[in-house]
Amino acid sequence: MNPVYWLAIAAAVIVVVVAAVLVVRSRGKALPPVEERQVLPPAAPARPTEPGELESQAPAEVAEPSTTTLDIPEAPASRLVRLRRRLAGSQNALARGLADLLSQDRIDAATWDDFETTLITSDLGVGPATELTTRLRQRLAVDGVVDPATAHAVLRQELIALVGPDLDRTVHTAGGQGPDGEDLPGVVLVVGVNGTGKTTTVGKLARVLVAEGRTVMLGAADTFRAAATEQLTTWGERVGVETVRGAEGADPASVAYTAVAAGRDSGVDVVLVDTAGRLHTKTGLMDELGKVKRVIEKVAPVTEVLLVLDATTGQNGLTQARTFAEVVDVTGIVLTKLDGSAKGGIVVQVQRELGVPVKLIGLGEGVDDLAPFDPAQFVDGVLGD
Repeated sequence: MNPVYWLAIAAAVIVVVVAAVLVVRSRGKALPPVEERQVLPPAAPARPTEPGELESQAPAEVAEPSTTTLDIPEAPASRLVRLRRRLAGSQNALARGLADLLSQDRIDAATWDDFETTLITSDLGVGPATELTTRLRQRLAVDGVVDPATAHAVLRQELIALVGPDLDRTVHTAGGQGPDGEDLPGVVLVVGVNGTGKTTTVGKLARVLVAEGRTVMLGAADTFRAAATEQLTTWGERVGVETVRGAEGADPASVAYTAVAAGRDSGVDVVLVDTAGRLHTKTGLMDELGKVKRVIEKVAPVTEVLLVLDATTGQNGLTQARTFAEVVDVTGIVLTKLDGSAKGGIVVQVQRELGVPVKLIGLGEGVDDLAPFDPAQFVDGVLGD
């Protein structure tokens, strides 16, 4: 075969091979480099989210106080003076009735009848109103008092005697020792219906104790209202107090137990337990309140049971007080909203009905508007002194 023919074939093959190499190289440069892929660990399996499952299984937790600047609560002594002035300006029915009596130039039988009626409508109650009126008539008649200043002094003495200056109004917060010699905190259980200012009272009482140099832990056992738990936690954070809280709808007795146990283990002086606000007419709920107290006492004795009453509710407040006293052995009364339209006579009547002293009073919306009840200061405020 002609050599030229073979040379032509060889040249064609070489051209095809070179062209193929050039095409492959050009395609390789056009492709982007392969990125290294990050190998992620397998995701954790999702937990079941059926309604109520997490809430019922979540244990109570301790809400640490925030690191922000803490409030400095007002000392109880200075509160009394300020609250007395506020009470003097409240113009409640009892104060108006006493002012009308003292402003009379001549006190006759009709004046005394009007005075007694005013006392009864001020929630003083028929018995105490009649007793006070009789005592005043006797003393003013026997002593022949005609001077308004002297009559004012006599009225002040009788009112203080009626309020009960000798009752023990101490809020018992001192703990004791357990069977193994460990120190136990004082435990204050706070009860009452919704709307009386119960949770707010717990927060304000924590401020009173902090002002006295006591260490405090809060137990948010009102688990049926998420707002109550958040509210109590905020009160605690403002004064550097920890709050033990549970999930919404958790067992109140369990949260209360955890709070008292945490207080014991951390060595605080006092544990304040806020309970679920409940209607005194609901037997099942009242029984549950008794359960809360029994469970707490597996850890430490309850040293004080405070019933919070709205002073403006009058006779309904007395009905609440009787029912609560049957369930949890109330040892002290907190009267809130005693300013404004409240009728001061409720102080005397609730003490007479229960045989339990009023220990704290609230006279406003301020954070330090809660103070120990002092009979003389209260009477002076009512009389406008």
